[in-house]
Amino acid sequence: MKVRQNLYIDRELSDALDALAIRPGGNKSRIVNEALGTWLARRATKQVDDLLKVRLDRISREIGACRRDIEVVLEALSLFVRYQLTVTAPLPEADAAALAAGNERFDRFIAQLGRQIAAGKRTLDSVDPSDART
Repeated sequence: MKVRQNLYIDRELSDALDALAIRPGGNKSRIVNEALGTWLARRATKQVDDLLKVRLDRISREIGACRRDIEVVLEALSLFVRYQLTVTAPLPEADAAALAAGNERFDRFIAQLGRQIAAGKRTLDSVDPSDART
């Protein structure tokens, strides 16, 4: 159902509307209806964009902080591994007991890691700052 509206528009807009309506398939009501619908849709989209912008900015900052934290952890781990490999002498190939002990320790390490991740525990959270040496 269409509703009749009486609108007042500027002369320049009226002339432009007349020029568009002269073209084949031109209809002033259809042109104004489509233009108004598009404008209202764009306005609603802008309001949604304005509401989401704050949230998206916050999420972007949080992702940036997570990326920075991951880079710090990876750098610390790589420095530790490099240091450990530098100061630890390699095991002789014939020392089966030492290799078995190393494999057992690694398996326990992986099991402990799995348990802590599954429980949501963090090793660094449990460290008491007063225990840290300066």
